Parts: sequence; C-alpha cells; structure tokens
Amino acid sequence: MPRYALKIEYHGAPFSGWQRQANRPSVQEAVENAIRRLEPDAPGIMAAGRTDAGVHATGQVAHCDLARDWDPFRLSEALNYHLKPAPVAILQAARVDDDFHARFSAIERRYLFRLIARRAPLTHDRGLAWRILSPLDVDAMRLGASHLVGHHDFTTFRSTICQAKSPVKTLDEITITEHEIPQGREYRFFLRARSFLHNQVRSIVGTLERVGAGAWTPEDVARALAARERAACGPVAPPDGLYLTGVRYPTDPFA
Repeated sequence: MPRYALKIEYHGAPFSGWQRQANRPSVQEAVENAIRRLEPDAPGIMAAGRTDAGVHATGQVAHCDLARDWDPFRLSEALNYHLKPAPVAILQAARVDDDFHARFSAIERRYLFRLIARRAPLTHDRGLAWRILSPLDVDAMRLGASHLVGHHDFTTFRSTICQAKSPVKTLDEITITEHEIPQGREYRFFLRARSFLHNQVRSIVGTLERVGAGAWTPEDVARALAARERAACGPVAPPDGLYLTGVRYPTDPFA
C-alpha cells in the first residue's frame, strides 16, 4: 500500500486532543473520517506528536497507508473537502517510503507558546494565546530558561500521568522574544527537542511566567529542576497558547 505523509494544521479548541478517544472529538478522528470518505477500508493514521486538548498545530505530521496511488496534491484537496467544516487543514501531502514513520522517524519537534500581557480581554486571539494582565521581565525569564537547556532529568516538568519510559530528555533550545502589540506585550517561547514529555512545554512556560512576574528568581528554576519532583514545578500554562509548529526528519518528506 502506498504511504503518504500529511502536514496538518488545526485549531485545537474543539478537540479533546490529537488522539482518538471514545465519545470525544479528536483531530485524529476528523482526519481518519476524511480519509475513509476516500477509501472506506483505510487503516488508522500515526502522528508525530499527540497534542493535548486545546493545543493547536501549524506543522503536525502524520502518515497513512492507502490502497490507491494518489497524486499528493489531489489527495490533499480531497481530504480538505471532506474535513469541512472542522478547523483542520491538510497543508501538504507527499508520497514517502514504506519505512517512513511520522513518530519514530522524527529527529526534532518544535513548539511555540504565545503569551499576551494586556489589561483588555483578547478578541482576535481569544483561544489562541494565554492572556495575563501585567508585563513580564523577559531577561529574567531568559536566565531561568538557560538552566533548562541541555540534557536533564525533567521529572519536575512532566505530568504525573506521563507514559514516557524515562524523564531524561535533551532540550536543544528555548528562545524567548518580546513584541509590542496594541495596549500590551506578546511573549513568544520557542522550544526545540527531539521529543518532549507530557505537559513539559506548558510546565516550563508556566514556571518561566512566575520568573517574569517576579514571584520566582531565575535560580529557583534550577532548584526546581534539581528537585526532580513534580510538586516543585510552577503552575502549568493553559493549552490555548501552545502550537506544534514543525517536525524534522533526516530527509524532509515535503521538500
């Protein structure tokens, strides 16, 4: 059966997450239902990352096996037709080798978290960013983040229901930028690693927000990491501001 990689964008608000769940809407179910409008007997799909409820994506990758030899452009067009009106879009489809696996072939995942500080409620960005009221100290957050980059035991920053075999991960990058917006500031957190633990990004951002607000010092982040204890973590940031922005493979399937 020919194998296809799909680059997928979605607004996570209506969904219980990527993964199919009984009696709850999921992105996986929406895409699989669209595929089965084309090929009723098509098997399930696999994705690079199982995003949580409310989390968005601009560059999720999944793969599917189909009986028909589809032109990739026609496949993406057909799937987008059947995905309507769900807030899910196939940005690109590509024919890949049989040994390509969206999850296990990935060598890097990239996330963006958007945090907006302003007094007025969000309108256009409602559900697409975490809103707080007061500006943050971006330099302090960068110092705090520097303690997390590298190879560490991230027990403090993973969910108690995380199913990963080990809490040890290598965080390759945390970049924090600050942007002026009407009546406020936007802070963007860019994180890059081969893989992440459950709730790791949201736990890190929630902790760094405490640093930016002055409730924690940058050194408190290092102490929390060293504690290797979930109770030492700061609050978990809400899912609204989190986006899976890209997945990297040894060879780009969409090039």
